[in-house]
Amino acid sequence: MRVILHADMDAFYASVEQRDDPRLRGKPVIVGGAGARGVVSAASYEARVYGVRSAMPGYEARRLCPDGIFVRGDMRKYAAVSRQVFEVFGRFSPLVEAISLDEAFLDLTGTERLHGPPRAAGEALRRAVRDATGLAVSVGIAPSKLVAKIASDEAKPDGLLEILPGEVHAFLDPLPVGRLWGVGPVAEARLRAVGIETIGDLARRDDAELRAWLGESLGAHAAALARGADARDVVPDRDAVSYSEENTFDTDVADRARLGAVIQDHAESVARRLRRDGLAARTIVLKAKLAKRKAPGPRGYPVLTRRATLAEPSDDGALFTREAKRLLERLPAAPVRLIGVGATNLVALAAAQLGLFEADGERRRSARLNRALDEIAERFGSRAIVRAGQEAASRAALSHQRKRGEGDEPAS
Repeated sequence: MRVILHADMDAFYASVEQRDDPRLRGKPVIVGGAGARGVVSAASYEARVYGVRSAMPGYEARRLCPDGIFVRGDMRKYAAVSRQVFEVFGRFSPLVEAISLDEAFLDLTGTERLHGPPRAAGEALRRAVRDATGLAVSVGIAPSKLVAKIASDEAKPDGLLEILPGEVHAFLDPLPVGRLWGVGPVAEARLRAVGIETIGDLARRDDAELRAWLGESLGAHAAALARGADARDVVPDRDAVSYSEENTFDTDVADRARLGAVIQDHAESVARRLRRDGLAARTIVLKAKLAKRKAPGPRGYPVLTRRATLAEPSDDGALFTREAKRLLERLPAAPVRLIGVGATNLVALAAAQLGLFEADGERRRSARLNRALDEIAERFGSRAIVRAGQEAASRAALSHQRKRGEGDEPAS
């Protein structure tokens, strides 16, 4: 029988801030959300009492919690703590699937001789994370990923919940149907309209009915999950299909020169991450979200993408910048609220450099310059030296993603 553990750090960013600043302990701390378009990245449990949640607009968080302490956040610090956490995870299983900076699945199947029974292993993991970081992690243990994830949610804050194989149905049945993966607000409303309120209600309905209400794919998927059938494996280190950087501006930007400067910052960051991972890209992608809303809701802003295929794979930020700026010229002259640069169609750098000795002088000079820039960034931080005209992108919200190719930044 499989043993899957889901580990989720409690209020991660806010907990790091409270750990590092004693004045914040016991206070309603809100990370992010301070700007006009700011979004809450994390809220301490003291702030959650007022209804503040991650992904909530900052103005709504301020309305709910007027005495909340808003902290800008430090992604460099959070990423460093995340690396400590994942180092601990790796001690308990070689199969660790990162979901975000603060969340992962571990496959503990067959590890009993090393770590003892699953509950003992989970408690040992929790102690090890606290010893390494001073932070709390909640853990769910179950025969499947879905049940382990829900169990860790139920164990919060700072707890552990194990669901044995024979307990799965009793655990799932009374939960709201919206707790199932894939059942979003629209699907949940459809199900409630036909009397399906809980996961158990859904599990007992006919598959044909569910496919009619939710569609062929989602109906079958939701029915299987509701009945405890989740055979998905813990998959560590999936191959990356793309690297990207993007930001939402605090205010709409129409100035093409400023957009170009931020594009350059994103392009250099993407290129640096590719070089750290020994990869090169064949395709550059520019993404822009226009400022003028076309429909209600968060998805009501038009998103445009443009792509350019390079003559040969590259890891050069200057080349990425030139191509992305050319793509910018193909977009309508309208204000944007988000801009991003991506690199895809990836190949190993060794394969991309087969013709290096036949490269022209400009390519050789670019390669030497990039190596020098990378060495400086490794020693002094990514902002220690930048190309002329490059503007750091201010972000309305912090990311929870674990970005490939991000190195350890030196302390400031």
